[in-house]
Amino acid sequence: MSNPARMPTLFIPHGGGPCFFMEPMPGMPPDTWDRMAAYLRGIPKALGQRPKALLIISGHWEAEQATVLNTDNYELLYDYYGFPEHTYSLTYPAHGSAPVAARVRELLGQSGIDTDEQYERGLDHGVFIPFKLIYPDADIPIVQLSLLHCLDPAAHFAIGKALAPLRDEGVLIVGSGLSYHNLRYFFRTDATSRAASDNFDTWLGDAVTAEPSKREQLLINWQQAPNALDCHPRSEHLIPLMVAAGAAANDAGHIAYNDQVLGKSVSGFQFGSAPAP
Repeated sequence: MSNPARMPTLFIPHGGGPCFFMEPMPGMPPDTWDRMAAYLRGIPKALGQRPKALLIISGHWEAEQATVLNTDNYELLYDYYGFPEHTYSLTYPAHGSAPVAARVRELLGQSGIDTDEQYERGLDHGVFIPFKLIYPDADIPIVQLSLLHCLDPAAHFAIGKALAPLRDEGVLIVGSGLSYHNLRYFFRTDATSRAASDNFDTWLGDAVTAEPSKREQLLINWQQAPNALDCHPRSEHLIPLMVAAGAAANDAGHIAYNDQVLGKSVSGFQFGSAPAP
């Protein structure tokens, strides 16, 4: 595998359940998810080059070891609850890539990171929901990599660092989560919860755009950020960012998307420049 153009890495928001393929829930503004959807649809043009494959780390899969999903024809996991019936028959006929899956395990092994392989698990909604917008034809091979159940940010930075060579091989590394993920407070409209999300989002944007060595230390110690635990009482939707940032090496980070969703600040990030067309 070789590619003269280095792919960037991404941390994207994947919304709430199948939100892009249904009317907003009662009481929600009709345009709640429109700007997020527009950002996701615009990613291929922003990249400027078609990836050879996608490596996706979703906030909806954890394992004891870094586990690679190696399946040729994916089923889908409709791992969301209480949504309209039609959202449980959405399709995304993506294919896997055994060579990329093997390469992922090779790189992780070279860095002393234990790995495992899964053959039967389907793609969760942190993958197929956003990628139905990003690459709707499902014509780019996908490999999914689990989070570690420990959710240790330094361990996930190390995973990202080990995987960085994939960027020179045409693989787009994508962390899929949400920069704000407190479901208990998401629908609250009080000033305190709004301020908490604003405070953390500002800090997170500053951390991502900091000089790379400082960025790493800030993100690894994200729990020290203002209102960190108010925004992420559990960190599975933030930790995919650590993999994307780790794979970024010394490339600059920037804010690729920012919006208010139900009064909460939500951001997406890109590390490295888009390759030339």
